[in-house]
Amino acid sequence: QVQVAESGGGLVQAGGSLRLSCIASGSSFSVDHTDWYRQPPGKQREWVAGMPGSGVTSVTGRFTVSRDKAKNAVNLEIDSLKPEDTGGYYCNNRGLQNNRGALIPVDIWGQGNQVTVPS
Repeated sequence: QVQVAESGGGLVQAGGSLRLSCIASGSSFSVDHTDWYRQPPGKQREWVAGMPGSGVTSVTGRFTVSRDKAKNAVNLEIDSLKPEDTGGYYCNNRGLQNNRGALIPVDIWGQGNQVTVPS
């Protein structure tokens, strides 16, 4: 069974930086792509940044996605935080799990972490 665990988040002053971590685990699970989304209060979830499973680092504006091979984690770093960055942050992993020779598509979300940037 594939599981996703997220960590990080919290309250950060405007102008600061923050790192969120996402670890996908499961036997014979190969990640094709990891994406980060956020959901501001009262709004729909929106895409923030992402990276293919073979990637190491991807930068989208103030958002940097990077892979920590030692921890089998994909991190999201947010620089120059603004109040509008406030919201729940979620990672999504898509890939394949080898189940006794059958490749099963997997699309799984983390539990999310709250990021709050006071105005």
